[in-house]
Amino acid sequence: MTRDGAASGRRAASRDNGGVPPLPREIADHEFVLLTTFRKTGVPVATPVWIAPDGDECLITTGAASGKVKRLRHTPRVTLTPCDARGRVAPDAVTIEATTSVHDDPQTMARLDRALTAKYGAKYKMIRGAQKLRRAKPESVALVVTAAS
Repeated sequence: MTRDGAASGRRAASRDNGGVPPLPREIADHEFVLLTTFRKTGVPVATPVWIAPDGDECLITTGAASGKVKRLRHTPRVTLTPCDARGRVAPDAVTIEATTSVHDDPQTMARLDRALTAKYGAKYKMIRGAQKLRRAKPESVALVVTAAS
């Protein structure tokens, strides 16, 4: 997909990504992944998250003030492993290296909303609706994940 959400085909999406290969489908299509970020000391911190494919990239939402965002500001390297909602990883699960950047611009946030709605449907809509009912400010950001080159 292009940045404006229009279909563009796999070849065009790869060019937009500087020729970086897409994330494997077993990561992008899994309901939850264990996102591992790294402290300045190199200590890994793993968190189960929702992930949604968007062209050759994947998108993750998180709180703007979360520890993940703080760690990603100094170390964009992450690993992704399919898991369950509690972060339990199957013994044969594949882990991949990736690079993540933090975005809060309206275009990326709209991409994130579309991708999560397309993948999680009613679950995502219920969470968003609950946030609106509580009048919680959506202080969230998008993590844009690309495969490590």
